Amino acid sequence: MISMRRSIIFSLFIIIIAFAIGAYFYPKMPDLMPMHWNAQGEIDAYWPKEFGLFFMPVLTLGLLGLFIGLPKIDPLRKNIEKFRYYYQGFMVVFVLFMFYLYVLSISSVWFSFSIIQALAPAFGLLFFYIGVLLEKSKRNWFIGFRTPWTLSSDKVWEATHKRGGMLFKICGIIALAGVFFPDHAIWLVVAPVIITAIYTFVFSYFEYKKTGK
Repeated sequence: MISMRRSIIFSLFIIIIAFAIGAYFYPKMPDLMPMHWNAQGEIDAYWPKEFGLFFMPVLTLGLLGLFIGLPKIDPLRKNIEKFRYYYQGFMVVFVLFMFYLYVLSISSVWFSFSIIQALAPAFGLLFFYIGVLLEKSKRNWFIGFRTPWTLSSDKVWEATHKRGGMLFKICGIIALAGVFFPDHAIWLVVAPVIITAIYTFVFSYFEYKKTGK
């Protein structure tokens, strides 16, 4: 089993590569570079290259620090330890996702492509792994579907996350379809996740009602 330390070192290595890429391409970049795309995958905002090249690596580094720190301050951190392997796997997957997005943002300076279509497979893999993490998760205050009812009952937590994990895996598969249907890619990525979030919220309530509390 890979240790948390190795997961952190690997994630930091990826972030360092991103900073190195930014430093390398800095002299080659125009003063403004694409940093935002609309629902059709078209560029609709530009940032100065200083921000465009280094904001995302800095953001990823900050989020990695957050992921590392959250389990340490969770009152139910002993439960997080029970699925630590999957949690640290999520950290690595997330950092790789951000790195891929970073590479796409730089590539968009020279190449024309639909950013949503290009991101569809990455979202698909991210959502699928989130589904795995949810299925393995135990009750805690930071990770998973944290509704009043899941936080009040281990039984409700388990049922909700088993169902939600399965649905997130389906979301991942649907997101992959965005590669083949670029005109609808944004909806194939976003809509299933929104529906899943609403469904699991309602599902957790009715699971709690079954407990008779």
